[in-house]
Amino acid sequence: MQKTPIILSKPPAERSKQPPPPAAPAVPPAPAPLEKPIVLMKPREEGKGPVAMTGASTPEGTAPPPPAAPAPPKGEKEGQRPTQPVYQIQNRGMGTAAPSAMDPVVGQAKLLPPERMKHSIKLVDDQMNWCDSAIEYLLDQTDVLVVGVLGLQGTGKSMVMSLLSANTPEEDQRAYVFRAQSAEMKERGGNQTSGIDFFITQERIVFLDTQPILSPSILDHLINNDRKLPPEYNLPHTYIEMQSLQIAAFLFTVCHVVIVVQDWFTDLSLYRFLQTAEMVKPSTPSPSHESSSSSGSDEGTEYYPHLVFLQNKARREDFCPRKLRQMHLMIDQLMAHSHLRYKGTLSMLQCNVFPGLPPDFLDSEVNLFLVPFMDSEAENENPPRAGPGSSPLFSLLPGYRGHPSFQSLVNKLRSQVMSMARPQLSHTILTEKNWFHYAARIWDGVKKSSALAEYSRLLA
Repeated sequence: MQKTPIILSKPPAERSKQPPPPAAPAVPPAPAPLEKPIVLMKPREEGKGPVAMTGASTPEGTAPPPPAAPAPPKGEKEGQRPTQPVYQIQNRGMGTAAPSAMDPVVGQAKLLPPERMKHSIKLVDDQMNWCDSAIEYLLDQTDVLVVGVLGLQGTGKSMVMSLLSANTPEEDQRAYVFRAQSAEMKERGGNQTSGIDFFITQERIVFLDTQPILSPSILDHLINNDRKLPPEYNLPHTYIEMQSLQIAAFLFTVCHVVIVVQDWFTDLSLYRFLQTAEMVKPSTPSPSHESSSSSGSDEGTEYYPHLVFLQNKARREDFCPRKLRQMHLMIDQLMAHSHLRYKGTLSMLQCNVFPGLPPDFLDSEVNLFLVPFMDSEAENENPPRAGPGSSPLFSLLPGYRGHPSFQSLVNKLRSQVMSMARPQLSHTILTEKNWFHYAARIWDGVKKSSALAEYSRLLA
């Protein structure tokens, strides 16, 4: 027989006193994600750098404290807007200096233009040596016009350059930027300007005044006409002509415009001198190897400036249309074989000096401009009146002058010269300071020119 199974168990009262069976090990809860730390920036104090404070995560249920507001710097009132940053212009050689060591006034001074010139200075002295003082008045900008002048002794070169640059006819000539020939110098028969004088205007126009042109033919002409020669002309004629040729060849290379001043029409020896100076003129420096491949046909181009013939101290009959046409025709024939730009850039007809003449009145118009005597303005203040027997109306009219006033013509000449094209002097664009160094190199080359040396040897 099968026995009945017996189940042994404790009473319910004792069962409740029994400790619960061990439970399975519980998985630890995942830690709460950490909040981003709050960075509080402390305002910079004198002698200390910025201090950063990092705060740990805030307890649960509490809001993070607000960031502390930076304290206003010293000298700034509460509620006032923060001051703007001050930028200082740093000069070369000051890159390692501390910011506190740089003076902002010095930086602002670098932005100011150079000091305005009150009188001319030497670019080439009387010993034909180059002077470096002119570079202090130059800038690093490319919008510059260079105007030079050539002419015989006593033709008024310095006066013309002063009137074109900074002075007016009403001023005392002793205050001109280019000193004109004094009465004592006229009595000695000498020249006031020696070498090359330099002046630059606030409009960035460079004016170069030069000593008179002297060549053997011109000296012989002066002697034959009983003109006085100063002691400094008692030198070999070859040496005197070499100086004049050096200056003329230099101007033909570094100037945009060259003004040839005459006080009578005309001296054939002057045109022979201009042709000789053009012949010995230095060639335009060749471009670098980097730009030679892209220059193409421009590699062989030669630079020639604008040439303006200024007839100073012109008389009334010089303004006659028939005489004007003859003067233009003669200059055109004398300069026919020249490469200088002596025509097409200046016109007296286009500036309304001769309002009754048509634009095509001159068959071959050259760059010729006429200026009367400056002293005639004083006479024209009280011009002769009509006689007593004439009509009362005509007695109030001024006398016939035959040309515009001196001041009016000078203003027209200045306007036309300053509006001329500014061709590139070399194969690279030059700033004012680059032009100065370029001119110094050209002058050194002119003094060592083999063409001038050979020409001098042939004359000896």
